[in-house]
Amino acid sequence: MRVRYQRGPSMRGAGDNEWYEGGLAPGGTGVNEVTNSSGYDDRDGCELHPATDAHVVSDAAIVTLAVVTSIGVWTGDALVAVVCAVGAGCWIRPARRAGVRWLVLAILVAVAAGVNSQRSWADLAPDRLGTFEGWARLVDDPQPYASSTRAILEIDGERFEMWARGRAQQRRVMRWRGGERVLVHGERRHLDDARAHRVAWQHVVGTFDLDWASDVDPGGPLARASNRVRSAIERASMFVPAPDGALYRGLVIGDDREQPRDMVQRFRASGLSHLTAVSGQNVAFVLAACGPLLVRLRPWPRWAATVAVIAWFVVITRFEPSILRAGVMAGLSSAAFVTGRERTPIRLLALAVTGLLLVDPLLLWSVGFWLSVGATAGVCVVGPLLADRLRMFGPIALPLGITLGAQVGVVVPSVLVFGRLPLVSVVANLLAVPVAGFVMLYGLPAGLLVGALPVLGPVVMFPARLGTRWVDTVAMLGTRLEPEPPWSWIGWLGIVVAVAVLQLGSRFLRR
Repeated sequence: MRVRYQRGPSMRGAGDNEWYEGGLAPGGTGVNEVTNSSGYDDRDGCELHPATDAHVVSDAAIVTLAVVTSIGVWTGDALVAVVCAVGAGCWIRPARRAGVRWLVLAILVAVAAGVNSQRSWADLAPDRLGTFEGWARLVDDPQPYASSTRAILEIDGERFEMWARGRAQQRRVMRWRGGERVLVHGERRHLDDARAHRVAWQHVVGTFDLDWASDVDPGGPLARASNRVRSAIERASMFVPAPDGALYRGLVIGDDREQPRDMVQRFRASGLSHLTAVSGQNVAFVLAACGPLLVRLRPWPRWAATVAVIAWFVVITRFEPSILRAGVMAGLSSAAFVTGRERTPIRLLALAVTGLLLVDPLLLWSVGFWLSVGATAGVCVVGPLLADRLRMFGPIALPLGITLGAQVGVVVPSVLVFGRLPLVSVVANLLAVPVAGFVMLYGLPAGLLVGALPVLGPVVMFPARLGTRWVDTVAMLGTRLEPEPPWSWIGWLGIVVAVAVLQLGSRFLRR
């Protein structure tokens, strides 16, 4: 993956045979499917990308910039972030010809991160509380829980969480969709400190006690368009027997609202819950599906269309932190490609993290954001190294290395937040990810087709039906085979020892 990514056309005008051989871009950017040589090389009459001898700024410097940004956001102290930036500038070699400029940029970013973090937390104090009657906008689709349904309402430019209790009220609220406007009456109240910190990443400033709700307005053009797409996917999922229909929606657009609790638990226990959280893999397959049309465009129109497709998918998947990370990475990759810039995966990831945290510092407190970042970093950096050490496994060396790399990337947030790192996830991902990828690639265009022509549903949705059944079966078997602690930790220790032995053995053979 890394080799194919780094030898791509971003630094020179290569021909079809030298460019990516149709694989998915590592790091979840999924751009190479639509950026082949057509429109970029001299056979189309286009000017070749200029060659370059060295990067102006190293990847290590860009990664350090992301770390400095994270520190500034986490501490909310610009001075601490500036000290870290200066220390980093003394420790690494950020560039061959731009060391001072990088240091100045790092200091500016550190200051901006600290200031924006303080401002974002200050903005969580509600401006107005008390009784409200009027139009409120749904920020996201309502989320069902065991005995209630949660919705986030935007009232007078501020976000409040609302809990609908009682069967009648829950059924009414579950018919609402993100982007719609609802006429409501209720009371705006403060959140307790613990709850306020927990939902801060969603910019929720208080809670709303609903008395009644009446009229529903479909919202603006963007909301109507995205809800039409999601409604088409929902209609298509009716041709996939429950509960696999809910899993199909989760794989395609990340809509896991109606997944049964036991399904959610077995996907977590088997380490497959990431499949229903839309991220880079979904973006890659959406761009792959659009690839036959995009490759017909000239470079700059192709770039604009690619960014538009990415933005469209981010909108219909409700701006989840993982899809924001993936979307920004994909956009950066496409921009780097068309301008001939360096686009190694770890560089794109660091730039995406830096940009997102500067725009929205509260993302730093999203567990989903750090799981997405950690998994991508593991896939980009650790995965290829492990795959090289596991060459004796033949065809599965690469997927095995990538899977282990992703697990390394999420070990800290998984253990700290969820208290576990499923041992069976290695095998479960090897078995489930390829089929889940097929459902993602096939499921979106098939769902849109069936949503428009339901008569085709039984035939068109049959492959997606088989795919979702396979993925759920793998999760079910993985849950049954997952050993209880401490045996799961002993198993991980054995994997670490085995990789270390293989590493030492490869060094010995090279000598």
